[in-house]
Amino acid sequence: MNDLALLLTPEGRALLDEVRDTAPADELAVATRLRREHPAELVSAALGQARLRQRAAAKFGAADAGRMFFTPNGVEQSTRAGVAAYRAERFTKLGVTSVADLCCGIGGDAIAFARAGIRVLAVDRDPVTAAVARANAEALGLAELIEVREADVTEVDTGGYDAVFVDPARRGGRGRIFDPEAYSPPLSWAIGAARTAPRAALKVAPGIPHEAVPADAEAEWISDGGDVKEAVVWFGTEPGAVRATLLPGPRTLVGKGLPDPEVRPVGRYLYEPDGAVIRAHLVAEVAEHLDGGLIDPTIAYVTADELRPTEYASAYQISDQLPFNVKKLKALLREREVGTLTVKKRGSAVEPEELRRKVKPQGPNAATVFLTRVAGAPTMLVGAPATPPAATALP
Repeated sequence: MNDLALLLTPEGRALLDEVRDTAPADELAVATRLRREHPAELVSAALGQARLRQRAAAKFGAADAGRMFFTPNGVEQSTRAGVAAYRAERFTKLGVTSVADLCCGIGGDAIAFARAGIRVLAVDRDPVTAAVARANAEALGLAELIEVREADVTEVDTGGYDAVFVDPARRGGRGRIFDPEAYSPPLSWAIGAARTAPRAALKVAPGIPHEAVPADAEAEWISDGGDVKEAVVWFGTEPGAVRATLLPGPRTLVGKGLPDPEVRPVGRYLYEPDGAVIRAHLVAEVAEHLDGGLIDPTIAYVTADELRPTEYASAYQISDQLPFNVKKLKALLREREVGTLTVKKRGSAVEPEELRRKVKPQGPNAATVFLTRVAGAPTMLVGAPATPPAATALP
């Protein structure tokens, strides 16, 4: 709290501008020089904040990150700006004009809500975190739309708001928390809070079991740039619906309740579904669109004989199928003069770097090898990315 107060002074803000682009290797020399003119505590706070802003640029963009304030946990746990903006857009399309943002952290989602024109009550019980959220609302010119309150979210009356958004803490002293009832607050409390509002969204870990999603809720898994970021349990939308949303876009695949695809021999093409599709259990919807099947009942790779467009999976043309054998793979890659080797794995204990060291790829060509199982047998599939015609949305 003291560091933030120092940085919000005119001297602190000027110092932040001065150290903005300081490289880690230069910090000691810069700190030594600045301490001749500024208090050591302020210099340390400014350099630490500059370091956090540099890290935060990947989530918030350089322009916003360069004006915002962060804590180490805030950088780690805050929502990526593109994901928060997508969620805010969903709320606005549902007619939401005000939201109670419970467990607001440093204010990443509150900022997105306010920029979408939604009035926000942002609540966090940690005094430092709440102060940072307040400073961020002011720094980005959104203070009129964001009220930050330091309080226990379980004691906040959300009755005057169109919607509730809850982002429970999913990390503890020992790292990530996988049991939803060990979240802070627990998922059961968040569900109860959600049901008191016309609309609600609960941000949860993407590994949440499907059976933990209430029957009167919608479940959405979101990926950004191919990385699965979160799952969201929605209330007041489409009860029982399951969807996978890929950003940027957005591109959204809604489940149709299809049975698992049949297992078939490896065809000419292999499709790797996006992680959000896999987490949402919507591989069958992709396989139906591709007229494909699975290579193994437990592996989320789809195989097909035709190259078809899809927004929800990456396509590869398979040239070779080998039983798992490092020596045979090494000989094949040497024959093909493969020097750039991409290794993907699903259902294999072998680490990609370990395989790359053993086969020692050399040459001007590139290839992709999949370490996986085919009909239960350890298998290596060798191929290369395939570019289908322009992708179209699934029906």
